[in-house]
Amino acid sequence: MSKGDHAPDPRWAAQVTEEMKAAILAKAVDGKMTCPVLRKFADDNGINYKVAGTAADIAGVRVHNCDLGCF
Repeated sequence: MSKGDHAPDPRWAAQVTEEMKAAILAKAVDGKMTCPVLRKFADDNGINYKVAGTAADIAGVRVHNCDLGCF
C-alpha cells in the first residue's frame, strides 16, 4: 500500500480545516508541493507538520523533495 492509499490519522485529520486545504491547494502546482514549501506554510501559520501533511493528503496534494521526512 502506498502512502496515498491509507486513511489519514484521525488525530491530525480532526485539526484540518477547509481553509487549510484551500490554502495548500492554492500553493500546489499540478497537484504537487515541495516539502520546503509545505514546511514554510506550516511554520507561517503555526500548524504542526503532521497536521499540514495530513491536510495535503486530504486535499490530494502530493508532497515531494522531502528533506526531513516530516510528511
